[in-house]
Amino acid sequence: MSGGEVAGILVAVFWAILVSFLAVVLVRLAQTLRATTKLVADVTEQAVPLLADASATVRSAQTQLDRVDAIATDVQEVTSNASALSTTVASTFGGPLVKVAAFGYGVRRALGRDKDAPAQQPSRRTVIVGRTVPSARRRKRKG
Repeated sequence: MSGGEVAGILVAVFWAILVSFLAVVLVRLAQTLRATTKLVADVTEQAVPLLADASATVRSAQTQLDRVDAIATDVQEVTSNASALSTTVASTFGGPLVKVAAFGYGVRRALGRDKDAPAQQPSRRTVIVGRTVPSARRRKRKG
């Protein structure tokens, strides 16, 4: 055998090993692609119902938010009506009620006084450096 024949055999063996290696790689790649395809199909089967449920949930939440918005608007209207009503009641009855109360107080005070007793003057107090001293104490010191 000459050197050329040995080199040819070596190249043929090398090509056979290379083709065998590539065949194994292609078989493994085909298995991986089949597994990936099955995985994608399974994920799609599970994801579609989940997305449908999520979409229904979002629609339901939107409906509830619309209801809450309507309720909040009604509450705001009721609050403004109650405020206007309280202002109207206060302005309508507030002034006259204060006058009636003052008149009643004056009548009680006038009827409660003794006709024979002299009118009592309110006690006078003197403020000394932040303290209040009744006028009765001052009289005791003088007398």
